[in-house]
Parts: sequence; C-alpha cells; structure tokens
Amino acid sequence: MRRRTDLEWNEVTRLFRAGMPLRKHRQNFRHYSSCFAASAAVEWMHQLLRSNSNFGPDVTRQQTVQLLKKFLKNHVIEDVKGRWGSEDLEDNNVLYRFPSTSPLKSIPCPASGSAPGSIKKRPSFRDKDSFFRFRNLKKQHEDEAEENVDPAPQGGGENHPIGEQQVPRRELTEEDEQEIWRDITLTHLQRILGVASLDEVLDHRRINPQNIIHNMTNVNKHGVVTLDDKTNDLPHWVLSAMKSLANWPKYDSAQPSYPGFERDVFKTVSDYFYSLPQPVLTYELYELFINVLGLLQSHCERVAIEALQLCTLLLPPSSRRKLQLLMRMMSRISQNVDMPRLHPAIGTRTLMIHTFSGCVLGSAVECDLDELLATRLISFLMDHQQSILSVPEYLLSAINDHIQYLRAVQVPIDGVSNVDGGDPVCAPMPMYAFCRQISGAEFEQQKLESSQKAMEELLEMLLTNQKMGEKDRRKKLKQVTRTRLNATQFNRPTSGSHDACWELGKEMS
Repeated sequence: MRRRTDLEWNEVTRLFRAGMPLRKHRQNFRHYSSCFAASAAVEWMHQLLRSNSNFGPDVTRQQTVQLLKKFLKNHVIEDVKGRWGSEDLEDNNVLYRFPSTSPLKSIPCPASGSAPGSIKKRPSFRDKDSFFRFRNLKKQHEDEAEENVDPAPQGGGENHPIGEQQVPRRELTEEDEQEIWRDITLTHLQRILGVASLDEVLDHRRINPQNIIHNMTNVNKHGVVTLDDKTNDLPHWVLSAMKSLANWPKYDSAQPSYPGFERDVFKTVSDYFYSLPQPVLTYELYELFINVLGLLQSHCERVAIEALQLCTLLLPPSSRRKLQLLMRMMSRISQNVDMPRLHPAIGTRTLMIHTFSGCVLGSAVECDLDELLATRLISFLMDHQQSILSVPEYLLSAINDHIQYLRAVQVPIDGVSNVDGGDPVCAPMPMYAFCRQISGAEFEQQKLESSQKAMEELLEMLLTNQKMGEKDRRKKLKQVTRTRLNATQFNRPTSGSHDACWELGKEMS
C-alpha cells in the first residue's frame, strides 16, 4: 500500500507540473514569470479530479485546496519568494511557482527489477494509462495555456525571482501530431465499444495515421473524400455508370438507351467492385467490423453509428471514397420508385445488399466469412450512410484542441528530463463522455427525484446548522414548506422549487 501511495503521489505531481498553465503576473509593482495564482491552481486541479474515474464528480473545491496545501508542505510548489513548508495556502490570488528541486518520492524497486544500466524507454503519446485524463480545456484557460512557456526575457526591465529553471523544450514534430491523430481516434473507438483493449480485433501497427488525417481533412462539399493521386480513384467509366444509376432516369442523353440498359450498367458496376484485389473494408479491418455487428440493435443504434463512423476513418482514403460512392448509389437506387426492376424475382433493395455484401466485407480466409453478418452490416451501412460516412466534428475538435494545447506547453527534448528529475511527461489524451437519449417518462422521473433530493438536503442543512438562530430556522422552514406546497399543487416539481432550494442553500452556506 505504501508503494502504491508513493506511485500515485508522483503521478499527481508530474501531471500537475506538466499541465498547470503558467504565465506572467504582477504583484506589488514587480513582475513574476512562470507562476500562477492559487485560485487558478484550485480551479485547474478541481477539473482534473472531477473528470478522473479514480475520484469522480463528488470531489469538492475545498478538498482540492487541501491537496494543494499538501503540495506546498512537501515543496511541490512554493510561493514566488521561495517560501514553503507551511499549509496556509488558500483559494485566493497569492502567487506560487514550481521549485527547481524534485518533489518526487523515491520508490523502492522490487528484486526482479530491470538489470543495472538498462535504458528506460521514453513515454510516447500512445501511453493512455495515465493517472488522469484531460477533458476539454475550458475557454477561460485558453489564454493561460498559450502562455505556459514564457518567451525569452528581452532587456532588463523586469525582475525575475532567483531559482527559476527553464526546461529545454522542442516543437511538436509531424510524427508527434500523426500519433495524436491515431491515438485519440482509437481511444474514442475503444471507449465507444466499451472494451478494455482493441488488441484482439485490431493490429495498431497496421493503422496508418495519415489515412485518418486525410479522411477527415480532405473532403469535398458533399463530404466525400478527395484523392491527391487520381490513379487510385475509380475509373471514369465506373463513375459514369454509378452516376447514371444513382440519378436514374436523369442520365446523359449521349448514352445508349434500350430495354435492359440499366441492368447492364448495374452489372458493369458490380463486376468492377468484385474485380478489386480485396474488399472495400479491407482484410485488416475485418475483425473490427465484425465485432461492431453486436451493436446493430435498435437500442444501440446511435452507438453503432458512432463506432462505424470511427472504424471507416481507419480505411485508406481510396477505399473510403469507394465505400462512400457505393453506399450513396445503393441508397438512391433503393429509394428510387422510377427505377425499373433490376432482377425479375428479387426486390431492388435486397438485390443491392446481396450483390455488394461480398465485395464490401470479406475475410482473407474465405471460410471465416459469415454471409449473414456481411449482409446485415451492409444493410445498416446503406440505411445510415450519411451519418456513418461523415466527418465526426467532435473528434476533429478534440484532436485540434489537443495539438494546440501541446504546441502551447511544448514537449521535453528527447533525452532531457523534466525539472523534477523524472521522465519526460506527455499530456494525457482528452476523453469525452457520450450522452444517451432518454424517454420523456425517464426525464420526468429523474426531475422528480432530483427535486426531492434537493429538498431533503436543504431540510437536513436547516436542522443541523448550528450557526443559525431559532428564529431564522423557523423562517427558512416556512419558505421550504410553501415551496413544497406550490409544487404539490400542480402534482410535479416546478423549476421554482429547485431554484428556491438553491437560493436557500447559498444563503446558509
């Protein structure tokens, strides 16, 4: 237990020093660089604790203050004059900074540890087992984050406290950014699927981050991927045939028209897709798409769409473009009441699904392919192609925000440790919660329970508050009684009852 406590202390310390926004402050006619106000540290740390599964949203601001007091006592931080050791930190505008000495506690190594002289691998952006996980940085911290690393002093007009030490930093490389695109995408996919790891269904080494970047940033006004190398695109004659079927009967008048012409065009398109060296969803991603099939149920439809939306981002851009154009064509043909029957005995929709299921999803080992699963997946893709094959804006924002954050704070130079003497620390991946739509009945039930709970908590505060006089207590109790009567009169909790509880609670706190 002692070892675990020390490990957690070190992780908290490293993440606080790596992520806390630093900036210049003016106090008593002096300028102090690379420091922060106590209230800003409380707000930043409070957000981290609330968003972390090890602590949760029940962490109070006062508990966060207590943690920062421990930081001050153990010299994790010091005031701008270099003082530490006491626990008088408060939630105010007093300035603090990070000392140059290491606050980390020594961890006893087990007997079976690594051999002496072994080199410890530098953590990369793929390490997602961090103690904390960042959520969206609030807008109020954006300006502070951009000033995390102060520019070099110009001139001698500013007074800088003694003892500050700058850490050698480097700019994010293109390889770093590509890792971020891949890792955040896979992290979100893992969260949506609700699995501990993607290793059983996906080989991370085969995921090319450039595919993800291209699929999310190189799209036309219709949301279809555009290709830099046109030789990887569908041949012109295939595109013309697909366009003709998708817009039937509005097609180029220069094309021949005869009975059964549309069937010949349809066969031309299907023959092309079956001539491809591998299915559109690729052999490498077969296991991943097959495992998503378990989500294709009515109550999981939204989750399935989000999962497939991320899975299709992993495709090579040429494959994603083929999938987009094919699904759009299949969807339009199935909904076109003017389209002549393409098969004498099979309906148009059924024909679409059975014709293209084998060329969209397939296994490298043919016996492993379950045709029923393939047709089920293609049917779902066709019905929801507009949502599944669009760029997820929330993910794009998450990645861009994370890259901008890391550009602001920068990252340690390879082989150079942080000022705390530990290994270079990278910012953890941002995580986002996904909402589940509830029914009207569930909403009313939750609203009733929420108001009832607020009333109970308020009554408990009234009865147990030792600082409140008997006269004030009776007055507040009458207010609560009136509020409850008003709510009961309409047989539902009113917004006024909840607001009244909130106002009374603020008065007593």
